[in-house]
Amino acid sequence: MSQPFDCFVIFAEMRTGSNFLEANLNAFDGLTCHGEAFNPHFIGYPNTDHILDVTLEERDLNPAVLLDRIRSGTPEGLGGFRYFHDHDPRVLEPLLENPRVAKIVLTRNPVDSYVSKKIAQATGQWKLTNVKRRKDAQARFDAAEFEAHLAALQDFQVTLLRALQTSGQTAFYVAYEDLQDLAVMNGLAQWLGIPARLDSLNTALKRQNPQPAAEKVENYAEMSASLARLDRFNLSRTPNFEPRRGPVVPTYVAAQETPLLYMPIRSGPERAVRHWLAALDGVKPGKLSDKFTQGSLRGWKRDRPGHRSFTVIRHPLARAHDAFCSKILTTEKGSFPGIRKVLRRAHSFPIPEGEPGADYDVNAHREAFTAWLSWVRANLNGQTALRVDGHWATQAQCLEGMAEFTLPDMIVREEEMEAYLPALALQVGHQNPPDPVAVPNSAPFSLAEIYDNQIEALGREAYQRDYVMFGFDDWA
Repeated sequence: MSQPFDCFVIFAEMRTGSNFLEANLNAFDGLTCHGEAFNPHFIGYPNTDHILDVTLEERDLNPAVLLDRIRSGTPEGLGGFRYFHDHDPRVLEPLLENPRVAKIVLTRNPVDSYVSKKIAQATGQWKLTNVKRRKDAQARFDAAEFEAHLAALQDFQVTLLRALQTSGQTAFYVAYEDLQDLAVMNGLAQWLGIPARLDSLNTALKRQNPQPAAEKVENYAEMSASLARLDRFNLSRTPNFEPRRGPVVPTYVAAQETPLLYMPIRSGPERAVRHWLAALDGVKPGKLSDKFTQGSLRGWKRDRPGHRSFTVIRHPLARAHDAFCSKILTTEKGSFPGIRKVLRRAHSFPIPEGEPGADYDVNAHREAFTAWLSWVRANLNGQTALRVDGHWATQAQCLEGMAEFTLPDMIVREEEMEAYLPALALQVGHQNPPDPVAVPNSAPFSLAEIYDNQIEALGREAYQRDYVMFGFDDWA
C-alpha cells in the first residue's frame, strides 16, 4: 500500500507535551520529527543551526525550501515537525491546503498549560530528564494574561478546524492525557501509514509538575475566582446561523474625482450617499465609478494614494422596513417577486397579490411588517428554505464579508452622515464638500406611523446581533 502522506505536522503549543509526543514519534522506525522547524527564533531546536542542510538564514529567506525538503523525505522515512500558532505564518496555508500533509492536533487544558509555562519561566527548566534535578517554583496567575493566552489558543484551533472542514480533511487529535497511552501512539503510527509499532513509551522525559493546581499556584483562590467568571460554554454569545457573505465588490461606488470609496450595506441610505458622492464632483449619480472587480478596485486604490473608504450603517428596524417596502411589498422593478410569491403561499404573508391598493391601510401595513420581522428572525436563524439576502442580512455579517477583501476606513451611522461625510471629504482634499441630503425610499407608510413596543421587540429579536455589536438603542 502506498504511503498516504508526504510529511506530518504537529499543531501544538508550548507546555502541551509536544516534546514528549515528538520523542515517541522519533522512536518509531520510519518517522523523524525535526522539532520546531519554523520557530522564528531558531530552527528545530535552540542549539541547532540547520535541518536537512537548510540553514536558519535560508529558511527565513524562503521557508518553502525547508518545507519541500521535509516533504521530499529522508532515508529514515516520513518527516515532520511541530508548529505553534506564533511560528512562521508563511507556511501555514500551504500546510493546511495540502491533504498529503498529515495533521496531528495536540491539545491540553489551557489552565494547565498556562501554569506549566509560568513555572518553566520562573525556573528556566523547560525539559526534565532527571527528577533529582527538578527545580521547584510556584506560578502566579494573571487573569488578563491568561485570557489573552486562552484567546490565542482558541483562535488558532478555530482556524485549523475551518481549514480542515472546508477542504474535506481530517486530523488525528491527541490530548495531553493520551501521551501516556501506548495504544494511542501505535494508533497514530498506523494512521500515518507506518508499519512499525512500539512495545513501550519513551521514558527519558519526565512530567515536571505532577502536583495539583492548588499547590502549583501561589494565588490559587484568586485564580479560581477569575476562572469562575469566564463563560466556559460561551453561553453569553449572540448565536449566529447566517451564511458567510463575500465582499460583494461590484456594489462598491467611488466618486468620479474625489478619492472616496463607498462600500454600501444594502437597504441602507445608498441613494443619499450616491447623490452626495456625485455632488462632490458636480456630476450625475450615473457617472460614478462602480461595477468594480477585485482587480480593478486594487488598481483604483493604487492610482489614488491617500484614498479613503467608508460604509454607512442604519438602525436595524429602519433597514428592515426599507428592505420590506422595496423588495417584498412592491412588485416594481428591483423587487424580489419569487420570494414575495413564496412568502404569500407558504407563510401566509398578509400582503396583496399586486401593488398595495386603497384597502391597504396603516393597520394592514403594521400587520404585514410585524409578519416580516418574525420571518426575518427565522430566516437569519436558518429556519426557512429561502436565501438570506444581503438586503436583510445582519450588518455585522455584511462587514465580516467585506473584511475578506478590504475593510472600510470609517463606519458612519446614518444619523451622523451630515457631520462625518463632509469631514471625510475634507481629509482627502475636497475644499468645500456639500452636506448629504436624505433621499427617502418609497413606502406606503413610514416606520414612524406603525412603530410601537411590539415592533421594537420583534426587531431586537431578529437583529439581536446588530443591536449588540453596534450598540443600537430603541428606534424611537
